[in-house]
Amino acid sequence: MLRLPATLMRGGTSKCWVFDADDLRAAGVTDGPDGRLGAVLASAFGATDPRQIDGVGGATSTTSKAVVVRPSAEPGVDVDYLFAQVGIGTAGVEWASNCGNCATAVGLYALRTGLAKAVHPTTTVEMRNENTGVRLSATVPTPGGVVPELGDATVPGSHAPGVPVALGFRDPAGATTGALLPTGNGVDRLRAADGSHADPAYGSDPAYGIDVTLVDAGAPAVLADAAALGSDALESVDAFAALVPVLTRLRRAAALRMGLAAPHDPVSHSVPKVGVVARPGDYVTSLGERIAATDYDIAVRMLSMHAPHPAIGLTSAVAVASAALVPGTIPAELAENRPVATLLRLGTPAGIITADVSRDDTGAVRTVTLHRAARAIATAELLVPALLQESV
Repeated sequence: MLRLPATLMRGGTSKCWVFDADDLRAAGVTDGPDGRLGAVLASAFGATDPRQIDGVGGATSTTSKAVVVRPSAEPGVDVDYLFAQVGIGTAGVEWASNCGNCATAVGLYALRTGLAKAVHPTTTVEMRNENTGVRLSATVPTPGGVVPELGDATVPGSHAPGVPVALGFRDPAGATTGALLPTGNGVDRLRAADGSHADPAYGSDPAYGIDVTLVDAGAPAVLADAAALGSDALESVDAFAALVPVLTRLRRAAALRMGLAAPHDPVSHSVPKVGVVARPGDYVTSLGERIAATDYDIAVRMLSMHAPHPAIGLTSAVAVASAALVPGTIPAELAENRPVATLLRLGTPAGIITADVSRDDTGAVRTVTLHRAARAIATAELLVPALLQESV
């Protein structure tokens, strides 16, 4: 039986189990994606069961997450963290992506555990995501150098208050592919048909395709023009689920076009991020709040792994905000009437999320900041059965 200390944190609209790398090492767990960690996490979360009953997983893509945190050896960086998207109904663990909501939790965790020193009146924790190399910062109010346990900040998608965290993505463009627009185009056309038959949802003409913007900022993402898929990006989460099959195929087509995968590579369900964008319209959030078209700049609906995201992943928000600054992209065209050029308000199923963008003298994106909330929920010792851990 493995006994692993861990902390359950809420970051924004996600929950993440946070592990200290030293604790894993002491337990004999190799804390890299190619080591023993994946099997241990799959066992601890009860990943092979779609309900994750015999484990600590939450059985949804936003709650089946883990991070491993360690002091950073890189100058100017306080902590490095490795993000794991743990499978649901499968023992697989995805290592290719980052999670902004979990990064929010990492910032607060680093202060709570002394990995970063709190100062008055606010503290900025510098972080590096090991999966992607992306640099982030988490700024937390620490009056008198004291780290708060509770706060009154809320985020769309949850009425629960938490400690306010300003999460900044540093120089987010091109971390994975080397360019903000990996193909050099503002708009690419991808064919989403599976090729097995003439599917009326995608057209029978072999040349038929769907216009998308391929962007690498925060994370690689494929953003389709919602209208091309018969959507207005105002749907409820349940209604948006009808687009999961075609968006899943678009994700694969985009991965090949962006050079993220070769034709015979295994299919990734986390990279690139995939969703649709549209002009603003009136809609009702999942919590019943009425949103007017004049309240935001662009409508967005995204997937999280195999399902509609209940809000939006923060790395996806960074991708949309960065693309909206580039003339000729689909987000830029759809958000052309936004009142402030360096601020983008995204209409998501959970409500409006605002991205603040700063640029340098050349116009390149320097930082995209999103305002989140976090709190520690529990500290625990996870009991991982040795038999299950070895058999995964």
